[in-house]
Amino acid sequence: MGVVIESSVWEPSSFVYVFIFLSCFLSLAFFPYYFSKHAPTKSTPFSDNSTSSSSLRFQRYFLFLYSLAAVLEGLWSVYGEFELVYYGVSKEDTVSFLCIGFGVALFVGSFLGLLSDLIGRKKFCLVFCILHLIVGIWKRITSSPSFWVANVCLSLATSIFSFGFEAWAVDEIEKQGHRQDVLHETFWLMTFFESAALIGSQVIGNWLVGSGNLEKGIASPSTAAILLAIVGIIVMSKGYKGTPRSMTFKDYRASFCACVLGDRRIWLVACAQACLCFSVAVFWILWAPTLVADGRGVYLGLIYPCFLGARMSGSTVFPWLINVSLRTEDCLVYAFTIQGLLLSIIAYDYQEIGVLVTQFSLFHVCIGLILPSLARLRTMYVPNELRGGMITLSLAPANAAILIILMQRGYYRAIENSTMIAFAAIGLFIAAGCMHVLKRCGKQPYQNWHKL
Repeated sequence: MGVVIESSVWEPSSFVYVFIFLSCFLSLAFFPYYFSKHAPTKSTPFSDNSTSSSSLRFQRYFLFLYSLAAVLEGLWSVYGEFELVYYGVSKEDTVSFLCIGFGVALFVGSFLGLLSDLIGRKKFCLVFCILHLIVGIWKRITSSPSFWVANVCLSLATSIFSFGFEAWAVDEIEKQGHRQDVLHETFWLMTFFESAALIGSQVIGNWLVGSGNLEKGIASPSTAAILLAIVGIIVMSKGYKGTPRSMTFKDYRASFCACVLGDRRIWLVACAQACLCFSVAVFWILWAPTLVADGRGVYLGLIYPCFLGARMSGSTVFPWLINVSLRTEDCLVYAFTIQGLLLSIIAYDYQEIGVLVTQFSLFHVCIGLILPSLARLRTMYVPNELRGGMITLSLAPANAAILIILMQRGYYRAIENSTMIAFAAIGLFIAAGCMHVLKRCGKQPYQNWHKL
């Protein structure tokens, strides 16, 4: 009598999505009650009393555009690999595309923030939409598109996305005179809405590609990107004008050298940002190969929203923590350390799929807390007129490290996936150390209004 072995494909339970949704809902629903009990002399950040009508209008306007930009970013990241496989691109060429992308981000994207500080942040946000529009049109008008052109444009767009919208929001809110409360709320809402928009981009991409004929459906996301980019350009052009730049290049260079390159506090924040970006990039490159190791079957499309939902939950923790006595640097020390420990376990210990997904989700909960916390530290220590240049230069070491690791792994097979994850864990421990040193440095005289 033969033995029949049934193959199974692992997928997360529906309870996971319910738990993530309830976590976000309860965190947002109970925060006003907690805030009124523990800070009765202040207005709740979720009420209209904390901000003027003009700042509320801009916040809603900005979050709409930021979510639209996140959907554009997500459309390409969700189905990009599937598109490469459809057009017959080999794994070696895929590695080349990744290397070219990070190379463009390193050698060109590192200077875009400097230009945005001089030219204007909103103009660069418009360039972001224009780049996505060019890529969408390029893929629609060519039967077999050149992915080299698309890859360069998308890499530049991703570099702008990493700094442009944040710098523009801080610029506009600072101009209106509502800095502290509105900025804190905007930072975590950016992370929250970005994660939700990335989940939405997965839904849109799967619906467009999977509906009807695959030959027609493969180009549908490009059409959606064209429409979304046009909407973004129109709304951005008719909205707020942004703050004009009055600083000359000579004055900007002198200020940048004195305030950014000459302040070790900013160096510590930049180092932590670079370590986080490096670790997150390594995660997104290796999370799928780690789950399907040894031929394990997994529904990757169902796990992707778990990670982003976990990041949404982590972002809702941020407004709770900034209203307690715990300093931002302390929160980041704990979050970076937890992330480093999680990746260390993943790197050198074989795990079942359920345990791995849990660890990956906790990793993203920490990301949801870290991103707005680092944005808060940048507001504390970095002059706003230098913010874009500081962010892009802080990402340069991360892009360089990722480029080196991709070349060593993709072309020379010199390192293993577990070693790459271990490097990411070491980077997170370094980031935790930077935050510990930053705490010992004390307050930055540049902005004494901020409560640590």
